Amino acid sequence: MTVIHNRTEYTGIAKLFHWLILALLVVQFAIAWTMPDIGRDSVPTGLIGWHLSVGAAILAVMIVRLAWRLTHSAPPAPADLAPALATLSRVTHYLLYAVLIVLPILGWANASARGWAVKLFGVIPLPALMAKGSALGHSLGDVHATLATILLAIVALHVAGALYHAVVLKDRTVQRMLP
Repeated sequence: MTVIHNRTEYTGIAKLFHWLILALLVVQFAIAWTMPDIGRDSVPTGLIGWHLSVGAAILAVMIVRLAWRLTHSAPPAPADLAPALATLSRVTHYLLYAVLIVLPILGWANASARGWAVKLFGVIPLPALMAKGSALGHSLGDVHATLATILLAIVALHVAGALYHAVVLKDRTVQRMLP
């Protein structure tokens, strides 16, 4: 059941999820860019361990966020928004949700294939998704890395859309998600 509201802004909970995911992504990419390259003999300590834990947190938050979104409608887009832009916005949001769920799962599968334990918040152990040594699990690590780059492109498109609304259209679209 979707709750429908006659409002122009996102709910406080929706805003919290949006900004929490952004913060987790900033931390995650900072860790990913500074951690050592992962090789055959790598161990999941230090930054690699943090990368696994933050990835698990992103997945957990995204699952809760998706459940929230499926039961709470977004405020309507501006009535005068061009249909092509409205479609691009919807597609971008769907892609963000999909990639932010699939990307951590791929990393988790790769970690499992390496025999690494993945822990939510560094404490709660998650089950292995692949058998240790799984060729598929190892190859999913490459897909994970590629999809992370694609995520950055989608985020850039999302930010460009926000800037377009704020600077060119000068409408209140961006304000709907501000705290």
